[in-house]
Amino acid sequence: MDEGKELLPPSPDEPQRRWPRFGLSSKLLVLTIIFVMAAEFLVLVPTFANFRSDWLRDRLTTADIVSLSLSEMKDVPRRVQDKLLAATGAMMIAVRETGARRLVAMAEMPPTVSRHIDMADRNMLHDILDAFDTILAGNGRTIHVLGTPNASGQVIELVISETPLRDAMLRLAGAIFWLSAAIAVISAALVYFSLRGLLLQPLLRLTRAMATFSARPEDPSSIIVPSGRHDEIGDAERHLAGMQTELAGTLQQKSHLADLGLAVSKINHDLRNMLASAQLLTERLATISDPTVQRFAPKLLASLDRAIGYSQAVLNYGKAREAPPERRLVSLRRVVDDVGDVLGLYGHASIEFAVTVATDIEIDVDPDHLFRVLMNLCRNAAQALEADVDPAIVKRIMVEAGRAGSVVTIRIADTGPGVPPRARENLFRAFQGGVRRGGTGLGLAICAELVRAHGGAIDLVDTGAGAAFEISIPDRVIELKRGRRSGTQ
Repeated sequence: MDEGKELLPPSPDEPQRRWPRFGLSSKLLVLTIIFVMAAEFLVLVPTFANFRSDWLRDRLTTADIVSLSLSEMKDVPRRVQDKLLAATGAMMIAVRETGARRLVAMAEMPPTVSRHIDMADRNMLHDILDAFDTILAGNGRTIHVLGTPNASGQVIELVISETPLRDAMLRLAGAIFWLSAAIAVISAALVYFSLRGLLLQPLLRLTRAMATFSARPEDPSSIIVPSGRHDEIGDAERHLAGMQTELAGTLQQKSHLADLGLAVSKINHDLRNMLASAQLLTERLATISDPTVQRFAPKLLASLDRAIGYSQAVLNYGKAREAPPERRLVSLRRVVDDVGDVLGLYGHASIEFAVTVATDIEIDVDPDHLFRVLMNLCRNAAQALEADVDPAIVKRIMVEAGRAGSVVTIRIADTGPGVPPRARENLFRAFQGGVRRGGTGLGLAICAELVRAHGGAIDLVDTGAGAAFEISIPDRVIELKRGRRSGTQ
């Protein structure tokens, strides 16, 4: 036979051998029968030992009665001895008393004794080992049995064939085996049907529910309905139902976000073209010599450039993640002033824009990313303050900053209504951290993503009144490489 041919995998066209399924129900039934039979075997071993000891003691008791009845006879006729030996099943009966030994009856040709057994020196371990020895020894063996002293102090001795004892033990073993088998089958059936109703059927229901849900995860009808049991199976059903409900909601949200992303990409495509047109018009407007136009036109152009860049980034990157920051050394005060000008906070009719940022503070960031972060936070604060129409309410947005070593900390606070407790848990998660009615919940998520891209952190600071956000951005880490000195190894 070609050995290399045996190593080849079977052809896809050849029918593969399918093994019969040995499920959990079949395993449970077989294991129950095995365990019951094992328990019955443990009961059978001491039963054999006790049966063997009782059988020998019965023969000794019969021989004791015979010896007492013949104690007055000096010479027992041969015919009487044969009848007594046949009645007891022995080949020799003798009595020991006060050191003397008296022969009661003996066969004409007694066989050779194979083993000696003293019933006075026995324990359970000896009885069990002797029982196995009797079963395994086979027929035809002769044993010498020495009994315990009776009431008169006499000790009975027997020489007897072990074959009747072995036959009786085998009959007992057969009876116990069939009884054990019947008990095992009945017990296994009871345990099987009990556990099938308590465990297997609920597990099959859980399995079918998981398979159905995996096939149709977005279908609410595929979510398992808990049976109301108050045990571990009931807990598993409730946890599975909760997990399936949460997962179905997540999948629906993911599908919605995918559709939303496609719609945003289409909108950005057209928006980018409109912004480009507005940029051209603004460039023409910048040629006008009016001082006010000359003051605001560059800032308007810069805003349009940022808007076009954001739209292009959405189209190019699919809105999945922000582009990595291109860090530069930036004047923080200039960026804050640009945000105030774009939002119209300087000279606002009802909102005070208080900026206490030193002009010499420089921060190592991507300028566009920092502008977006500050603009989102300041715009949120302005919208929260504009919602209050009571003229007595103080409306103020405060921007503070400071440097401690290599970390710049920026603090944006307002005197608005603050962040409600229910919104704090998911404050920086997309579509879940919305605070204002009608908001998308994206602004703070974008801020957190941009800040983390710089290795920084953004947190909501509890000040008691209003809302305060604190941003910490470290400088870039510069790897210092120790140069080799000339002439050194």
